[in-house]
Amino acid sequence: MPDNIRYGTDNPHPLSTLRTELVWEGKYDEYGNRREVEIAGLAMPLQKIETVDEPRQRAEGQRQLFEPEKAHRDDFRNMLIWGDNKLVMASLLKDYKGEIDLIYIDPPFDVGADFTMDVPVGAEDDSIEKDQSTLEMVAYRDMWGRGTDSYIQMMYERLAIIKELLAESGSIFVHCDWRVNSLLRLVMADIFGQSNMRNEIAWRRANTKTPGVKLGVIHDTIYWFSKSDTPKFRMQYHAFKDDYEERKFPHIEEDGRRYQLQPLHGKGSGEPRRFGDRVIAPPRGRHWSWSQDRIDEAMAAGIIVFPNSGEGYPRYKDYFEGKQGIPLQTIWNDIPDVNSQAFEKEDYATQKPEGLLERILQTCSDEGDLIADFFCGSGTAGSVAERLGRRWIMCDLGRFAIHTSRKRLIELQRRLNDDGQPYRSFDVYNLGRYERQWWQSTHLNGADEEHRRVVLEFYRAEPLHDAPSPLLHGRKGSTWVHVNSVDSIFTRDEVTNVAMATKEAGAREVACLSWEFEMDLRLTCNRLEQELGVKIKLIQIPREIMEKNRTSPPPFLEVATLQAELVLREVGGKRVTDIKLTTFLPSLAEVPSKELAALKERAINSGFDFIDFWAVDFDYSHGRPFNHDWQAYRTRKDRSLPTVSDLGYEYSSIRPHTACVKVVDVFGCDTSITVEVPA
Repeated sequence: MPDNIRYGTDNPHPLSTLRTELVWEGKYDEYGNRREVEIAGLAMPLQKIETVDEPRQRAEGQRQLFEPEKAHRDDFRNMLIWGDNKLVMASLLKDYKGEIDLIYIDPPFDVGADFTMDVPVGAEDDSIEKDQSTLEMVAYRDMWGRGTDSYIQMMYERLAIIKELLAESGSIFVHCDWRVNSLLRLVMADIFGQSNMRNEIAWRRANTKTPGVKLGVIHDTIYWFSKSDTPKFRMQYHAFKDDYEERKFPHIEEDGRRYQLQPLHGKGSGEPRRFGDRVIAPPRGRHWSWSQDRIDEAMAAGIIVFPNSGEGYPRYKDYFEGKQGIPLQTIWNDIPDVNSQAFEKEDYATQKPEGLLERILQTCSDEGDLIADFFCGSGTAGSVAERLGRRWIMCDLGRFAIHTSRKRLIELQRRLNDDGQPYRSFDVYNLGRYERQWWQSTHLNGADEEHRRVVLEFYRAEPLHDAPSPLLHGRKGSTWVHVNSVDSIFTRDEVTNVAMATKEAGAREVACLSWEFEMDLRLTCNRLEQELGVKIKLIQIPREIMEKNRTSPPPFLEVATLQAELVLREVGGKRVTDIKLTTFLPSLAEVPSKELAALKERAINSGFDFIDFWAVDFDYSHGRPFNHDWQAYRTRKDRSLPTVSDLGYEYSSIRPHTACVKVVDVFGCDTSITVEVPA
């Protein structure tokens, strides 16, 4: 800057005109213009993959009398969505802009967080470690890739879309801790306006840790912002202690009512008012809180009294009768964290107590309102919303979170149905290949050749530049290798073409590496192996190849193997159908490398130990969502799991049908096969 420039009242320095704001890398473009969140390009079609209405479908399958109008609140179907919440929220704008009444989010806020968690396995008291999924790991690296700047930008984009989704009377509650609370408060003030900050809530957790050379941190922060200055609000109350009435309301009327004397003045100057035949000025620096008309009415009713033999300032009688309790304040120390013995515990690391969400929902929403949680984790928000008669939308990036939430909501459906309480059905959605396309374009610049090179290098396969087919990308010993595109699901047509190309090349084995495989693909592989004489391996690309500076190859594991058979029997002269699981060999792709060797033998010998949940759609057709006709799952209190369904499904038409079996392992990964049912 030239030394001859003089600044003053006629030429202010640029710094003197700046407003107070939080600035981070990415907030402004190269020209100093505020970057807007690009929403239009993010909207993608949500794909419905499951429909869940457990009690009704079980009853219909067994032809039992069932009255859905009594069991269901309405026809709205709640939504559980697997995918990046930024893309999910952008996709929801088409139908839900300005429609969501309350949003609670509990985003990650620990830059050094360890995403591994212990998950129970088998029927005994045993557990193993689960690692991050690929998408979770990549998303977390992006979240903190540039430190605080990238985290703030990530949250800014999501909060900006949340504002668009909120109803005018809607509120958002953001759960955080000391690591990022000051930053998130400023970002939220930037988006919603400081005047729409309703409260900063301190929730005291019961569990503590020895902190080292600092004080123990025993609370989280919850920021409550509204979209407008007229949010829905219902004051909540703490129950009075047993001696509260006698202690705080010492005076007693002749009719037995207890009361206390409260002042009639508040801060600020004001004019004198008439109290009967006396005109009294308020104390210095105070004003009378009531109007003259209200004072006149209270004097006539005998509610106003003059203490100290009539020489004191007038006070009014505040009766205990009709009081609901002590109004809720901003320090919440009466809701304990989820302990190891809690009925609601879901073995999910970041699970929050239902009491916390219940208080938030009761404060700022009504029955029938739409609630959303876009970092849903174990599904607490949806579970509480269902119990309180609210509609809900939840999403998460992790398969394990979606599986935990799905199982939790099915169990709640069962309990509500057994208790004669109404509930709503829900559907499971994902973004599928659309999400991967977005990830490829933004993170790999669309470079599929570079993706294949990296995968082959870690797989220790020789890349082929003059292969006999463009579908064959490498070779490992005598085995040819196909690497699927980063943005694709490996399909039946693709595996057929790869197997035929392998046969034409004169090889007898091919390894097909992909991030995701189409449902029932193993069945197609079995047929092709018999027809072509080519052994086909379906191998999951491991998440570890995305780790920065990684040089050693991670384990490449084949996808899970699932087999099942029909159980046909006669009941009352009619044929009914059930399904029996016969084989399950899990994929251990989400097991930390240090535990892999020890678990391989157990997986081979006791594969059923790794099944956490399985379900059957007895009348499945390709191209439509999986319909939960029957399901079984392990719980914390009951680790047993049947391997034969007990529905006794009766088909309404005499023709061939297809049953689909879905198994979800303890890591949240699902595997499906179809079983043909003869006429």
